[in-house]
Amino acid sequence: MTSAPLAPAAPPVAAPPPPVPAARRGTAAVLAIILVGYFMVILDNSIVITGLPHIRAELGMSATALAWVQDAYLLAFGGLLLLGARAGDVLGRRRMFVVGLALFTLASVAVGLAPTGGWLVGARALQGVGAAVLAPSTLALLTASFPEGPERTRATAAYGAVAGIGASVGLVVGGLLADLVSWRAGFLVNLPVGAVMLVAGLRVLPETPRTPGRFDVPGALLATLGPAALVYGFVRAGDEGWSDPATVAALALGVALLAALVVVERRAAQPVLPLGLFASRERVGAYVARLLFIGAMMGFFLFTSQYLQDERGFSALAAGFAYFPMTAVNFVVALAVPRLQRRASGAVLLVAGLVLAVAGTAWLGALDAGTSYAVGIALPMTLIGAGQGLAFGPLTASGIAGVDRSQAGAASGVVNSVHQLGGALGMSLVLALTGTYAAAMTAGAVLLLGALAAAALLVLPAARRARR
Repeated sequence: MTSAPLAPAAPPVAAPPPPVPAARRGTAAVLAIILVGYFMVILDNSIVITGLPHIRAELGMSATALAWVQDAYLLAFGGLLLLGARAGDVLGRRRMFVVGLALFTLASVAVGLAPTGGWLVGARALQGVGAAVLAPSTLALLTASFPEGPERTRATAAYGAVAGIGASVGLVVGGLLADLVSWRAGFLVNLPVGAVMLVAGLRVLPETPRTPGRFDVPGALLATLGPAALVYGFVRAGDEGWSDPATVAALALGVALLAALVVVERRAAQPVLPLGLFASRERVGAYVARLLFIGAMMGFFLFTSQYLQDERGFSALAAGFAYFPMTAVNFVVALAVPRLQRRASGAVLLVAGLVLAVAGTAWLGALDAGTSYAVGIALPMTLIGAGQGLAFGPLTASGIAGVDRSQAGAASGVVNSVHQLGGALGMSLVLALTGTYAAAMTAGAVLLLGALAAAALLVLPAARRARR
């Protein structure tokens, strides 16, 4: 499930603090708190998808307004993620875990109680802010609490498993609650869980040493507002057309804000987005390919969930289970990638994954009302799942390739931010370009072809590095 965040970045500049022995704090309790906190972020990233038709019916939201339910979360999460990681470094990671969890929990309640679509979108944006603070702290606390060796390896494996399982569970749980209770229940349940986690976190989690530093607030705001203006322009273009003055103004503003981001980051003493990371053709190719890939996949999830329920008559729960073939194949293939890389380079696996994803998405664009689920939907979904499983490992490796140790955290953070922002930008662009499910899948296939073209920027550098 591509809407799940990746493992968040470590702090961008400072070296990691010395680990606090977890045994003295209760190893199992520390790990459980970290994993539950991360699980909440991932679950609420996907739980909304299968409930969108119910949300639209209850709150009277249009298709473009529904896109903002997810876009608002992704934009705030992706845009502020690097600043959230830096806050943990400067102010202490347990403190930021608690602050992020409290904000995320309160925002979840606001989502669950939303009386209008506007309230819902605003609360989802606040959730994204909480996630941007909470998510980086979870991995940082894990690193600080578990020493290198088998103990940390097991903890990291559990962390990765939560990332894979949480996104898939969110689709099913979202459908189950939407059908049997309400789409609101998936968010309101965060209140008791969050309250327990806050108390437990304050009592059990270790605090990490603080590192003096500065906050690049202007950079973080520009990194959030620029993509937000572009998303607004894309969404408005779907309603009013590309020549609409407000559409043109929003797109121009987005470009101007991103240009201002470059200027600000050149002068910042401790930039939230070190521009030196973009000096490598391989890394740039990985960032662009990931942005387009995630954009296509988020469009796929948004439109397929609504198509299955509105056009094919699936219940929300059945729509959640309909993704199972893709999820299962994705999981199996991702586990096999380390073995496959002994026979083929990461660049080869990336290209193969993108080709499979293009084929699966284009296949979905050719279905009609008489197409069976097994042949016309499940099979292309397995191609998409295999493509995701093959592509994301190499994309991540190329996104941090050749980075100096002092900027490893920042590079990882850029990969994560691109992951979230790409979902918002791509989903809104697909929405602007299409009017039917078939057209949406075709547009998604075009984005994936763009990702394939961007991958060419990293194929040769990756191949040369592999030969060395």
